[in-house]
Amino acid sequence: MQIYRFDQESGKHITRFDSDFVMSRIIQTSENAHVGCMHLPVNGVVGYHEAVCPQLMVIVSGAGQVRSGHNSAVHVKAGEAVFWEKGEWHETESETGLTAIIIESEVLTPSAYMPVRTVDSE
Repeated sequence: MQIYRFDQESGKHITRFDSDFVMSRIIQTSENAHVGCMHLPVNGVVGYHEAVCPQLMVIVSGAGQVRSGHNSAVHVKAGEAVFWEKGEWHETESETGLTAIIIESEVLTPSAYMPVRTVDSE
């Protein structure tokens, strides 16, 4: 499991065409991808299961805890993305609820587009 940042601080300021905004890149795929929006309610859980293909969970609101394998749960929040490799066992829980975009594809390389979260940004 890897945790990445796509918050405003990790983005690029865009001024072309008289624009004024920050764009944080997330992913690009060269293969088909399934993209969905997950709404995890208060005290919701995505049960412990094996990833059938590489999966990227892009948290757009709320917070929760994720774990992989037998590792301890890690707190995650809006502005962060969690990546699981194919075959990796994982689980997501939220006491307060969270909304996330889920991207599944055989070819995902989030490290090419987003910085890894550091311990200081937990």
